[in-house]
Amino acid sequence: MTDTPSLPEGYEISTDPARVDAGRVHHWLSTDAYWALGRPREKQDRAIEGSLNFGVYDTVSGEQVAYARVITDRATFAWLCDVYVDPSVRGKGVGTALVAAVREELRQYGVRRVLLATHDAHGVYEKIGFAGLERPGDWMALLFDQ
Repeated sequence: MTDTPSLPEGYEISTDPARVDAGRVHHWLSTDAYWALGRPREKQDRAIEGSLNFGVYDTVSGEQVAYARVITDRATFAWLCDVYVDPSVRGKGVGTALVAAVREELRQYGVRRVLLATHDAHGVYEKIGFAGLERPGDWMALLFDQ
């Protein structure tokens, strides 16, 4: 996949961690994201601190309207997670452009594999080049009680 969808007019993407509205991201994820419901603020702040963060911002107000987080060694592997688009801008292509920007950022590091998990957004990720695992039986997980 080589197409890079662009953001709609009036939005910009940044990887500057100082621009992340951590309170807003925590609210989005802990109240509206099935994978992070109830996540404590302190845990979300640690996740942000230890990750490569992408934000989409309104160019006029500066307000953050979308977020994505990547856990990576910036050499061989990356895990894309916590992708969230504010309901007020959904359907405008913001999420697709955000994930494409993540892909391009990781491509420059020479990362071999980027993984993610989703229950309901396969179509968004497929547009960017993601596909189901070729051999899902090779993968394992270690889960701790929460």
